[in-house]
Order: sequence, then structure tokens, then C-alpha cells
Amino acid sequence: MISQDSIEALKARLDVVDVIGSYIELKKAGANFKAPCPFHDEKSPSFVVSPTKQIYHCFGCGAGGDAIKFVMEYEHLSYPEAIEKLAATYGFTLNYTSSPKKQNADILQKINEYYQSLLPHNPTAMRYLQERGVYESSIEKFGIGYAPSSQQTIEWIKKNYFSMQDALKLGIIGSDGSRSYARFIERITFPIHSPSGMVVGFGGRTITGHQAKYVNSPETPLFNKSRLLYAYNLARNEVYKKKEIIITEGYLDVVMLHQAGFENTVATLGTALTKDHLPLLRKGEPKVVMAYDGDSAGINAALKAARLLSVGGFDGGVVIFEGGMDPADMVKEGKIEDLEKLFRAPKPFIEFVLDQIATAYDLRDPKAKEACLHEMIGYLKTLSPLLQEEYKPYVASRLGISPSLVRLGGNIATHQQQHSVMQNAHRDLWELTLIKTILEHPEFTEMVLDVLDPSRLQFHAFEFELALRGEREHPRILDILLDDEIKALESIDALKAELITYLVRHYERELKKINFDKSMNFEKKAYLIRKFRDKITRLKRGELVVLD
Repeated sequence: MISQDSIEALKARLDVVDVIGSYIELKKAGANFKAPCPFHDEKSPSFVVSPTKQIYHCFGCGAGGDAIKFVMEYEHLSYPEAIEKLAATYGFTLNYTSSPKKQNADILQKINEYYQSLLPHNPTAMRYLQERGVYESSIEKFGIGYAPSSQQTIEWIKKNYFSMQDALKLGIIGSDGSRSYARFIERITFPIHSPSGMVVGFGGRTITGHQAKYVNSPETPLFNKSRLLYAYNLARNEVYKKKEIIITEGYLDVVMLHQAGFENTVATLGTALTKDHLPLLRKGEPKVVMAYDGDSAGINAALKAARLLSVGGFDGGVVIFEGGMDPADMVKEGKIEDLEKLFRAPKPFIEFVLDQIATAYDLRDPKAKEACLHEMIGYLKTLSPLLQEEYKPYVASRLGISPSLVRLGGNIATHQQQHSVMQNAHRDLWELTLIKTILEHPEFTEMVLDVLDPSRLQFHAFEFELALRGEREHPRILDILLDDEIKALESIDALKAELITYLVRHYERELKKINFDKSMNFEKKAYLIRKFRDKITRLKRGELVVLD
């Protein structure tokens, strides 16, 4: 955490005119400065900056504040991020009340500078980048570097008096118990930043055939590849401006697309898009375009992402690159207009998923067509009711059947729905624990069924029904049995305690709903409140009650 004294000292050094003037052109207007407001479209300047009061204010949209607030709004940064950005810009050293995170970031920044200093002196690495069409300006913009031999990196760490233990914790080096070694050896390096711009890890591309083609930093206190997007710190402003974000599979795709003017491009870090990426993607509410290779791995990754994003309510679509080309290749060959056309008309997520489901079946076979219909409906039922209705004709057209056969009511797709929902990130550990418990302890099943109907499970009713039927060879059941993260409850008392906790929370939620329900008459509301409070009291006494 940045100390308050440090923040106040930085504020004393900042001049609001100087700070804002570095972002937009200000013109003198009497004692103040004026400009068109950067936060809304206007013809006549109504944005005023006061050097005496050290504030800005827009008389059109109402935006206003001090220099720090301006940087927060303009750069879309949090308060600490804006403080650190300004401190770096004006050469001010901040003090931290707890400094390990800052010290770790300093080590990563220094090793990144070391890698960058080595790149120009390695002809093989430079030749590779030139052959891929990467400009020197892009090398500088993305901080691309070169990691030398393991011994050279370790010697540099020791020479600069960095702790080997810290370097190990941050993934710069690894250890097999008997020796230490650099994680990145003879590789072109791509520094990976947090959204605020702090170096948190690296991606590395081998140029000597050393092990895998690409490697990333391991999971560390600063680096979680399931929550980070490569170059998001560079793309963020353009994402907010265009209301669109392009997600690719590789570092060079990002570098080359930025080079071609698509500066709203990012990449996942050697992993599929996950639910942990979604909060970052929601910032600015952009349209999401997934730009993936046309090989089987790319299509499968695009399918998983499309399912996840459509269930999450995101707008956007998928662009698949055919013919062995990827975005970087197209930029190198000057096919910028082709790229613009592709990005302007991506295949909508829902259509893409439905098309991919259809390709998995031989639609000439009536039984296969029926199975395909069930899977499509299962997927649709993970979407909003409106979208379900809107896409019924698409399903019918894709299968060549009457729309009347696409029935979204009843239980036609309950099993597939549950499977689809689980695959798309709704993984409820409590429900899975309950399922694994009755799989490993069938004698506990009766207690569960006495108080809980399987249909009340929100995410895993399908798996629960499979467990009750004893279908232990089903892939979904095997997944649960083999997942070490899911722990079965080992005693009847532990199971009872979990069920009581679940039921108490359920009835407490129901009480809140009733209290806020203005459409319910007083008599019914009073009856339900008494009923649910009585159930909660009995549960807290240790008595299991049937779930209504």
C-alpha cells in the first residue's frame, strides 16, 4: 500500500495544467485554460482547467477533479494505479507501507531491462523478428528482449545483489532441489504486464530449439495467466475508445496487429479463455472478437471461448483464420484490408457454437440429427429466454427441421443443459462435493434425498442424477471421481452439517426475497416469513428439514 504521506508529497509536486496538458491541447483563456472536453463530444470548448485551484471541470458533462482524478478517468486506472503512473512520469519515488509487492515488481522490471539490453546484440533473435516483419518501433513498444544462457542470467542476478530466493519465487529461475536454473534460456522474451503496466511475468519463444517453442512464467504471487491478457495495458485505451477488444492466441499476433493499427488487440497466455478473464473483459463493456487459427486446436479453443462468452452475456463473435495463415502472417503480407473485413463481420458467438455442434454429427442419420438437436437445445437453455426464442429458427434451419420441433420447455435438454453449463465455468464445488460424497458413500444417499430434491441443484443436477443411478463410467462422473480438488465428506455428521448450512443459507435468501417483494400481499408475506424463520430456527438447532 502506498503511504499517505507519499501521496500528499506527490500531489504537492503535480501541476494540473502540466498533467492535463500532456494528454490534450490546452489554450489560455484569462486566468484559466480551456479545451474541448475529452470525456464527451462537443464543438465549443467547455472544459476548464484552473491553475490557481488545481482542478478541472467540464460545464458540459460535469466531469471534474484534480490531476490524479483526470489520469484515472482518461487512462481508466484505479486510484493506486494512477498514483504510480504519475510518480513514474515525474520521477517521484513512492513509499509503501508494505513493500514486498513493489520490491518484486522492481526485480521483474530490472530483469526485463536486462533482457532488452541483450536483444540488439543477438543476430539470430533480431533476424527472426525481422523475418516475421516486426518493426524496431514495435520491439521498443512491447519491450521485447532476449534471455541468454542459464548461467548468464544467474550471474546477473547475483551481480546485481538480487535474492535468489526472490528470483525463484517470481519465476525468473527454477530449482530441481540440487541446482538452480533460469526459466528462460536462449529465448526471445515478451514481458507480460498487469493492467496497470507493472511487469509481472514473461513469455519466451525459443530460437535454438530449447525445449518447448513457447513457455510462460509459472504461477507466482504476481502472475496468474488465467487472469491476465498480454498487452492489455497497451490496448486498454483503444478498447475503451472503440468499444471492442480483439483476442488472439499469440504474442506475435498482438505485436503485428498493433503494428498494423489494430491497437485494441490482446492475447491469452498459452491457455484458453477462462471465467477469471471475464471481469477484465467487462471493463468498458466492449464487443469481444475472438481471432483464432483454423486448426483443430484453434477451433476448439474458439468454441470453448464462444460458449463461455455467450453464457456470460457478452456481445461479439469469432474470426477463424483459414489456410494456415494467422493474423501476424496477414499483417506481414500487407493484407490489412482483409483483416479489417474479417474483424468487422465476425461470426456471432451463438451461431458459431451452434454451427460447431452441427459439424460434430452426421445430419444424414436421423438418430444423429436428434442427438444434435438435443445438444443444441441444451446449449440454448444456458442463454436468456429471449435469446432462446430468437435462435430457435436458426437451429431449425441448420438441421432442416420444423421450428415446432425445437422445444425449449420441459426436460428435453436438461441433461445436456447441465453438462453445457458446467463446461462453461459454472463449477459449484459444494454441489460437486455432495455428488462425490454419495458416490464414495452410497449409504449417505438416503439422508441427502430426505431433505434435498436433485432438481434443486443449480449447476450439477445432471451429474447428481447420474450418481443416483450408479452410472460410474459416465465421463462426467469419472471427471468428479478423478478430481482431487473435490473432497468427499467422510462422516454422516459432516454431511449433516453441510446440508444444514446449505438449507440455512437457502431460507435466509428466501426471506430477503420476500421482504423486497412489493407485489405480495401482507397475509402471504407474513405467513412465509413465519414459516421460513421457523425452519431456520429448527436447522440451527441441528434438525434437518425438507427443502420446499
